[in-house]
Amino acid sequence: MQTRREFLSSAAAAAALSQKSNAAPEEAAGEWRNKQPGMAYRKLGRTGFYVSEIVMGGNTIAPDNYKHVLAALDRGLNYLDTAPGYEGGKSEEGYAQVLKERPRDQFFLNTKISIWDTNRAQIYRSIFDGLPGAEQDRLRSKTQDEIDESKVARPDYFVGYFEAQRQELEDATLANVMEKEFGRQINRATNYKDIIIKSLDQSLKRLGTDHVDLMTCPDGANTPYEVKSYPEIFEAFEILKKAGKVRHLSVSAHTDPAGVINAAIGTGMYSACMVAYNVVNAGSVENAIARASKSDMGVIAMKVARPVFPGPGGGEPNPAGLKRLEAEVPGPLSVPKRAYLWALKNPNVAAVISDMVNQKLVDDNLPLAAPKQQ
Repeated sequence: MQTRREFLSSAAAAAALSQKSNAAPEEAAGEWRNKQPGMAYRKLGRTGFYVSEIVMGGNTIAPDNYKHVLAALDRGLNYLDTAPGYEGGKSEEGYAQVLKERPRDQFFLNTKISIWDTNRAQIYRSIFDGLPGAEQDRLRSKTQDEIDESKVARPDYFVGYFEAQRQELEDATLANVMEKEFGRQINRATNYKDIIIKSLDQSLKRLGTDHVDLMTCPDGANTPYEVKSYPEIFEAFEILKKAGKVRHLSVSAHTDPAGVINAAIGTGMYSACMVAYNVVNAGSVENAIARASKSDMGVIAMKVARPVFPGPGGGEPNPAGLKRLEAEVPGPLSVPKRAYLWALKNPNVAAVISDMVNQKLVDDNLPLAAPKQQ
């Protein structure tokens, strides 16, 4: 296992780290947590939070799999991401163990409203299933037309990160189409506002804390419409913020990150976003990320390595993406490490999220967030 010192002592690693964009100066005004000399930090937009360049994903965290999170915190990592949708709440329960062993003010904590988008899709699917066949065909056609017009499905933009992604896009777009025609049938307070408040309260209970620093809703927005057409999201956020349960609002997106970013900027309500950004979709996303930075909306990059390092059962690496990565981040480092460093070259990205599922990956990945050697 390579130690941090061994990583940093190699000429190749030092050269790789030198490609990163500059971290925040130590004297920068804002909210610093768990600040340690071996970690580089960047400002997360208008939150004022200075977050470690690599942050902890929560997909595999559980009550029996969290000790490596403590090790990452000991090295200066200071942002934890979770969701009730991760393993049916087990991720939040795992982080509850972290909260018992580390001070709450040592890190920033984000959770998501996993149920919001799935509930919306299910509501409209239920209405759809009760319609005559001809009406269903009409709505399917309108849905496909909207997907085609958005150009979101082109191969250099729609990168398949999980099996159900295309179905999620179709379900979300169908719900958008039907909202305009059948929206009057929906109890908006119950299905679009109260559900958020209830979900967050349940998350706080599982986490064993009284507040989160960020709340992500929508979680996994597939279209800009979901971000800008539901004032109930903002109403719920303001209620929770006034109650001291939430500090900032964020949004996440896999499928149309540029569209979602631009829509979020337009609302003026989002302090941060977590979006898919990598060597495959960069040409379509970088302008939106730059706009987010200019608007003081912080950006955390996710799915940075997925197209070039799919992992077990994940298909074949994208050849064009690999070629670009090799050209832009040359050297002997592994493909995932080079992908993380590639994203951290962008000064408009605050951090890269990594599902460091165990101690080995903490040891492998966290050194990439070390300060650049001068």
